[in-house]
Amino acid sequence: MKALVLAGGKGTRLRPLTHTSAKQLVPVANKPVLYYGLEAIRDAGIISVGIIIGDTGAEVRAAVGDGSRFGLHVTYIPQEAPLGLAHCVLIARDFLADEPFVMYLGDNFLIGGIADLVDAFRMAHYDAQILLTKVTEPQFYGVAELGPEGKILRLEEKPECPRSDLAIVGVYTFSPAIHQAVRAITPSARGELEITDAIKWLIDNGFSVHSHFVTGYWKDTGRLEDMLECNRIVLEMIAPGVRGMVDTRSEVTGNVIIEAGASVERSVIRGPAVIGAGTKVSSSYVGPYTSIAENCLLQDAEVEYAIVLKGSTIKGVSRLTYSLIGRNVEVTRAEGVPNTHQLMLGDHSKVQVRA
Repeated sequence: MKALVLAGGKGTRLRPLTHTSAKQLVPVANKPVLYYGLEAIRDAGIISVGIIIGDTGAEVRAAVGDGSRFGLHVTYIPQEAPLGLAHCVLIARDFLADEPFVMYLGDNFLIGGIADLVDAFRMAHYDAQILLTKVTEPQFYGVAELGPEGKILRLEEKPECPRSDLAIVGVYTFSPAIHQAVRAITPSARGELEITDAIKWLIDNGFSVHSHFVTGYWKDTGRLEDMLECNRIVLEMIAPGVRGMVDTRSEVTGNVIIEAGASVERSVIRGPAVIGAGTKVSSSYVGPYTSIAENCLLQDAEVEYAIVLKGSTIKGVSRLTYSLIGRNVEVTRAEGVPNTHQLMLGDHSKVQVRA
């Protein structure tokens, strides 16, 4: 069995961060989201992985390499434009050959792995198996309607009046029959080959399409609030470990990881939190559910419930919270009078200031 991982797309909901970075590489607890998916695939006993890449393909290649660090063999499959999930299957035909496969959306975050999904698929010999979970707002997702014994009867994409509360999670398993389906469908109104249309084709043509329910935690990490929530969930499970330097005037409480090469001086760290290698925290407060990546500087600052990417500086700023700070960003206090906010922001930025 093989795996097809989707790591292209534009990541419009996480702009401006994703103007220059792959959304699948935004870190959760200082580890890219994509890595969690690759580890889940490996743990399900799959080692041959094709990764669909787009505009950020060079960055994905640099981060994943040949896959050996994960115990995988990785093949990269370029997609010239984001033309739909079914189009990804279409262009991966040579790689997939006639083997069954898992299709895993690289920006999906799933705790609990996919071994149960893969085992059920292998045992039952379905033509397609869709991973589902109950949600409170199904109108924002693809929604499935089930028949007896979990058979998929109907799929709808973001329906105004959902027939169920079962959202489609971005992990699927397919037999080679899916190749007939993706060749048979036509582009949707938005110009894409939709995987839901391909699955509907399988249903309409008598193929076996079944459901499987998420047993752990799942999030689509396309929005700020989702990233922060995933970060919180993972940090709650970490084991503490102080490998960096903490001086005697600092206080570290709760589950806190301080990586080798990091330093904490005259500061308070309240976990769960992660401080990356080479980062310096000086005269600052780092509150719960915060991930600070490598080679950052926090000085005279207060940060809580936040994700800070590598190489960034936060200096002289109090109570920065519910935030995602990109790479090599500088957040500093404005000096002098009048007491103003001084901003230089890129397109699609979002800033909230208290007047």
